This record gives sequence, C-alpha cells and structure tokens, in this order.
Amino acid sequence: MSDVGAGPADATRFRHGLVLGKFYPLHAGHSSLIRTALTRCNRVTVQLLGASQESIPLSVREEWLREEHPTARIVSAIDDAPVDFDSPDAWEEHMVPIRALLDSPVDAVFSSDPYGAELAARLDARWVQVDPGRRHTPVSGTAIRADVPGHWWALAPAVRAWLTPRVVVLGAESTGSTTLAAALAAHYDTAWVPEYGREHSGTRTGGLDTPWRSDEFDLIVDRQIALEDASRRRVPRPLLICDTDVLATTLWHERYVGPIPAALAARATAHPPALYILTGDEIPFVQDGMRDGEHIRHGMQQRFREALAGQPVPWLETTGSVCHRVAQASVAIDRMLAGAFMFALPLEQQAALDADAAHGVAEPAR
Repeated sequence: MSDVGAGPADATRFRHGLVLGKFYPLHAGHSSLIRTALTRCNRVTVQLLGASQESIPLSVREEWLREEHPTARIVSAIDDAPVDFDSPDAWEEHMVPIRALLDSPVDAVFSSDPYGAELAARLDARWVQVDPGRRHTPVSGTAIRADVPGHWWALAPAVRAWLTPRVVVLGAESTGSTTLAAALAAHYDTAWVPEYGREHSGTRTGGLDTPWRSDEFDLIVDRQIALEDASRRRVPRPLLICDTDVLATTLWHERYVGPIPAALAARATAHPPALYILTGDEIPFVQDGMRDGEHIRHGMQQRFREALAGQPVPWLETTGSVCHRVAQASVAIDRMLAGAFMFALPLEQQAALDADAAHGVAEPAR
C-alpha cells in the first residue's frame, strides 16, 4: 500500500508511524519528514540505524533528534548489513534491527526514497512518500558531507554546534588577543566569544585587590564554555573565534593562585579547539587599570608558549600590526578549515567504491 505525495490536510490518520534513517547528519529534509509523520500519526518512532564505520557517534545523532523532535520516540542501533535494495537476503538482515526496535506494530512508513515501499510491505504497513525527489527541501546527507558550509542553512542548531570548529586566540596581558579575535571574526564574517574572565575580574567581590580563589576559575571556565556553546549554535558559518579558553584559564590560575588543579587541567584537555593563535608580546604595553603590569608580561608570554608546545593542538604566534596578524592567522585557519569536515563514508558509498575498485574503476577525488 502507498500514499504517495498525499498532503496532510486530507490525509489518512495513522496510529503508529515509522521514520528510518542514518541522520548522518540530521538535516532539514529529515526534520520535514519527521514533522509530516508527527502531523499524521498518533505516535511516531524514529529509528536511527548507523554503521560502525561512520564518524558521527550514534549517541550524538540521538541527542540531535531528541532536541529537534521531542514528541517522537527515538531509538537507535548499529546496522552493518550490506546495502542492496535488490537483495532479499540483505533486506532480511536489515529487518532484524528494525523489528527489534519497534515496541508495537506500525501502520505507516514515511520516507522520501523508494525503499519505503518495500519496507512498508515487509511491515504490513502503508508507505507514505514525502517530498519525492526532494523538490521541496533540496538537501541530502551526501550533499552536506561533501560541502558543509554550502548547506549550513539546512542544519539545526545542535548539529551546527557539533560541527563548528573553534579557533582560540590567547596571550599574555596587552598582547592584542581581543583585538585579533574581533578582527578575525570580521574577516570570516562569523561570530566571536569574548573573554568572560575579564568581565568577572571587574565584578568580583572585593575587586582586583582581593586574593583570587581557586573556585573562581571553575566558574570562569563554566561561563566561558557556556558562551562558546551558545555561539556555536547560531554562528552564520562553521567557524567560531574565541578570545581565550580553558587552557589559558589554567595558566591564570597558576599565576594568581598556584599549581593548576588536576580537575581544571583535565577540563582543558577535554575541551581542545581546532587551532590556537598566540598574540605576540612585541607591541607596546597598555595599562587599562585591570592588568598586572609590563614587568610580568614577557614571563607570562613565555609560559603560554611552553603550555602550547606541550599540548597536541596546532598553534602559531602572530606578530606585527593587526592586518599582519590577521594575514598570518588566516593562512592557518584556511588550512584547518580545508580539512575540518571529513566524514567516514556510509556503507552504501563504500560498497560502491569497493565494487568500482574490483572492476578497475578509478576512485573519484573526495
């Protein structure tokens, strides 16, 4: 049975609908499909069937689905069966996890692709084809994986947050890190996150004359990461510039309180950016009333160099005018962005490449 292209206004109402996919990644076409199912069914099960080789964890994709579609039942499983829609044996392999994830029979299967007809028949349900040919929402997982920036419009906030690489600008006092962060954001027409620690320094009880406490640095880290997370969800393109991060906060803890606590160091290790940019200390020192003074600047700058050299994230030190620093940093950022969105091939694409290789067909450039 099928209900191809039927609109929701005059469509049959179903008891239990099924939407199935890899959601690799979740995009606007998927969400349109799920919303259509939700408008036509009393309840909807969304099955996320991923393969072991895919590079976005199932748990992450589940979180995306639950945030975007909180009224649907979201379930997932690994399905490494070969993708061959013409093979009854392959179909039977796929049906094992599909049936196992259902908590009750379904009477409708919603999909855009023709495989929905066979899936519905095997579940004794009706096939409802939504947006055949993807004319209404012209996007696919394959297209997004090939060009994430070009399909940014199709990604939900949670997906954007997970995919957006962070570039962190840091340095000793009065080295121009805030100026460079803002300039880089303007250069790339994207967002940047200011340093929360500076705001805290101006509002803390007792002001700058009161000794710092270790727990204040935990608070600063919490607030800084919260600002980053919020910004990553709404960046206009997949790049976020940050003025400082957890690693820098550990060094200021060392400066004002003493040895870096293991828990704070662990948070820095667990929250690496894609690239660090250190602002050089060759420019004149400017006292703004909140800085320690020029006498410690070069020593702190050397400590930043040591910390950056001791961690795995690529980094560079920029010098000169703001324009020169933007030019130096943009070379490294462009290089990072060129390799930022690499996805493992889904099973069907890998199978096609393997088949081509077996027949002597050259692999296309990716």
